[in-house]
Amino acid sequence: MDDSNAFVYTTYILTTPDELWKALTDPELTRQYWGVAFEAEWVPGATMVWDEDGRKTADPEQVVLEAEPGRRLSYTWHTFTADWARMAGIGDDVLARLAAERRSKVTYEIEPSGDIVKLTVVHDDLEAGGTIRGLIGEGWPVLLSSLKTLLETGEPLPEPAR
Repeated sequence: MDDSNAFVYTTYILTTPDELWKALTDPELTRQYWGVAFEAEWVPGATMVWDEDGRKTADPEQVVLEAEPGRRLSYTWHTFTADWARMAGIGDDVLARLAAERRSKVTYEIEPSGDIVKLTVVHDDLEAGGTIRGLIGEGWPVLLSSLKTLLETGEPLPEPAR
């Protein structure tokens, strides 16, 4: 695998590893900063359902890969469906390109650093020159900024205009 197309983002958050873990896995919290609630048992091999305002994306290949509370979480990325594309404003041509790419994965590395936590997100198994790489390169910074703001202030960022 060529990781040169991996997306890597590091941020520092004034929180604890346990609170960050909760924010990554608790459906009520993920819905606040991401708009997605995950239905999953956070154990390796468990399937995940992505619930975005009642529109659920389920696939047996959407699974938890690693789950070490307060330390590391990894899972495969969601399946690209026609319902998801309509909600996201993605046209049929882009959806076809996304659906043709291999499934990627995301890993969150949580490291205490004094009174703060270092969070590194690695989204990899991306195809060279793939469509998903461009989309996540725009999406992750906004999403992680909202997560950081939620944990530090109690309120997520307002949703950016599209």
